[in-house]
Amino acid sequence: MSTRDYLEKDYYAALGVPKDASAADIKKAYRKLARENHPDKTVGDANRERAEDRFKEVSEAYSVLSDVERRKEYDEARTLFGTGGGRFRTPGGAGGAGGATFDFGDLFGGASGGGGLGDVLGGLFGQRGARTQTARRGADVESSVTLPFAEAVQGVTVPLRLTSEQPCPTCHGTGGRGGSMPHTCPVCQGTGQTSRNAGGFAFAEPCRECRGRGLVVDDPCPDCQGSGRAMGTRTITVRIPPGVKDGQRIRLKGKGSPGERGGPAGDLYVTVSVKAHRLFGRTADNLTLTVPVTFAEAALGAEVKVPTLGGSPVTLRLPAGTSNGRTFRVKGKGVRRKDGSMGDLLVTVEVAVPGKLSARAREAVETFRDATAGEDVRAGLLETGD
Repeated sequence: MSTRDYLEKDYYAALGVPKDASAADIKKAYRKLARENHPDKTVGDANRERAEDRFKEVSEAYSVLSDVERRKEYDEARTLFGTGGGRFRTPGGAGGAGGATFDFGDLFGGASGGGGLGDVLGGLFGQRGARTQTARRGADVESSVTLPFAEAVQGVTVPLRLTSEQPCPTCHGTGGRGGSMPHTCPVCQGTGQTSRNAGGFAFAEPCRECRGRGLVVDDPCPDCQGSGRAMGTRTITVRIPPGVKDGQRIRLKGKGSPGERGGPAGDLYVTVSVKAHRLFGRTADNLTLTVPVTFAEAALGAEVKVPTLGGSPVTLRLPAGTSNGRTFRVKGKGVRRKDGSMGDLLVTVEVAVPGKLSARAREAVETFRDATAGEDVRAGLLETGD
């Protein structure tokens, strides 16, 4: 559509709404008119032709007024150059002296279509120039990393080698052979999208001519086939925060594929796998540890040194009569939380039973057995009552 058509057509009148109509009112009016004028609902060639023209008029109006940026440009243009109609009168017109008039054709370059203000404004509205060739966001990239248990708990910086879309190195991202510059797609006018009418509604879909890019080239680059993009590898350094869990997916904003025409880069999603540790486990933000103790330590009480992850050992005091499987809490020796606080270390004691006994040890155990013969630790176990 030419700049002249863009200014002369009254899209508000086409939809039957006032200039200050809300987006909801515009959408409601469009749906009503689209249903009433859908070609499939008309009978007769003449009626169908009129319905098709009206349907196109309504769809065109809605495509402009439903887009906030395009509606703003449309309103600004009509405010600057009048309210449409194609002809203006000088201050002496309409019965005044001279009644001189001029046509939009004079303003936009006349019948030849060249020169004039239209060349300046052609890229601003209607013809979809640089402003409507919207920036294109880069694609998101997926990657994965496997970390040792300690690094996952404490945080680590790792290098990642990524394979993703990048500007084609042959044409430097232009898509043209030898770096020649692309031009606006004639089908979608640079938006990268086309409208498809179905059942009285318009659906946007990627333009097939430019494959959603908004630009086409006359002589495509032989390596990227005119897309301006190519798969490439790069290595980036990524900080994995402390406390990451096995299977957790981390989003790193702006670390994905570069955008086009000033668009932002996509995001990088890193899935983390954590190796098991030979001593420590994890429950939420707490670390877990099983520590073997002797029967004497459990029965008489003792002080036992236990390791911590990445720190010095701590002393755990066992009270006399500690039962097998009892868990003790060591404050602040677990996983760092997002707020900076620390989880705890949960230490479970496990009474170790020796596989072999010396003669002296056996004698001592037998003495202990005789001394506690009156105690029945299984009392009530064989009772069948509730």
